[in-house]
Amino acid sequence: MAKSKTLYQCTECGGQLPKWQGQCPHCRAWNTLVETVAVPPSRRFDNLSGSRSEVRALSSVETSDAPRIQTGMVEFDRVLGGGFVPGEVVLLGGDPGIGKSTLLLQAVAALGASRRALYVTGEESVEQVALRAHRLGLINAPVELLAEVQLEAVLAVLEKERPELVVIDSIQTMYTESLSSAPGSVAQVRECAARFTRFAKERGMVLVLIGHVTKEGAIAGPRVLEHIVDAVLYFEGDTHSSYRLIRAMKNRFGAANELGVFGMTEHGLKGVANPSALFLSRHAQPVPGTAVMATMEGSRPLLVEIQALVDPVMSGMMSRRLAVGVDPQRLALLLAVLHRHGGTQVGGFDVFINVVGGVRIDEPAADLAVLMAIYSSYKNKALDGKLIVFGEVGLAGEIRPVQRGQERIREAVKLGFKKILLPDPNKPKRLAEDIEIVGISRIDEALSILTG
Repeated sequence: MAKSKTLYQCTECGGQLPKWQGQCPHCRAWNTLVETVAVPPSRRFDNLSGSRSEVRALSSVETSDAPRIQTGMVEFDRVLGGGFVPGEVVLLGGDPGIGKSTLLLQAVAALGASRRALYVTGEESVEQVALRAHRLGLINAPVELLAEVQLEAVLAVLEKERPELVVIDSIQTMYTESLSSAPGSVAQVRECAARFTRFAKERGMVLVLIGHVTKEGAIAGPRVLEHIVDAVLYFEGDTHSSYRLIRAMKNRFGAANELGVFGMTEHGLKGVANPSALFLSRHAQPVPGTAVMATMEGSRPLLVEIQALVDPVMSGMMSRRLAVGVDPQRLALLLAVLHRHGGTQVGGFDVFINVVGGVRIDEPAADLAVLMAIYSSYKNKALDGKLIVFGEVGLAGEIRPVQRGQERIREAVKLGFKKILLPDPNKPKRLAEDIEIVGISRIDEALSILTG
């Protein structure tokens, strides 16, 4: 096979050079030249005559709602938006050993009974994959395996076999002969992902790419990798814990920030029916410094416990602020609001915040729960054990409404909570007989519930 001509392109300005050098002569940036395939002029402009492409009116395009391809794993299908869409390309990233290969092997095995599925492994041999399948009880599943790392060879097999679902484990191990750089380099990952994506779109097959992550937690390779795929999923969790979270960071066919919760067992990953129970501590009696809030993860309401510890600063030490699971900048803002509008000064105290279960909360609906937990620890008085809190806190001390308040209330009622503290505009018109809902508009009203 003739080798394609390559050149080096600057990732900052787009300038091109025939040979690599440390500094781009166009923008003077250092170490920004990456290898790429040179497109011949004849191929680059062969569509300008209009012989292959045509302009179509939007109203003339016929669309059809293709049925979703469900894996049977409820939590995985939830994150995908109801299942795979024909022609969809999904990128799944996560830390080593988190369970990415296990999850997709289970999904392929579940779909193999009704659809032709192919698992392409570039990191393991087919014997090693079979050992994992035997451990998971899937050794007799109708799954086809291919151990190959060369892009052209994989595409030739896909063209011949025409599977409906393909898993590439992993995209960083694939390489194309048209580039001389090593597998896993920026140029190889970008070129292989682009050609896999184009192939899947043209044939209408589902393609799942497993991606490695860097030490910062981002998927390794060029950022464009996340732009060319239809969905980006992140597998999260502590390798020392039996629970795993899958979060959709991007999804063209479903809701972003959707969350799926799994438990790792001897027989693989199992969906967790009641994930709210994972993020709530079990106290025999209410303890100071804890507040339970209702948050939204995509379309799913979750109850999580926020813990705070306010402790006097040791002599000669600087006060510390540490937030795990919430934005540290948001914590500094809330402490200033607590001082100005709540009359509570914590300048001489260390303030520590933690969200139970390792979940991260990015929405402002956690503001009120964080403040109540801090104030509870500061006063050494416990909140009601059956109390749920949520609401956004403004800089003027007002409690602002949040979205989807009714769903948060229903989740709290389902888990047996009896009292809800929320923004006054989120207070429902019809109240359940067995629950007390308190609407507030100012931060001092919320604090008075604890002191009064």
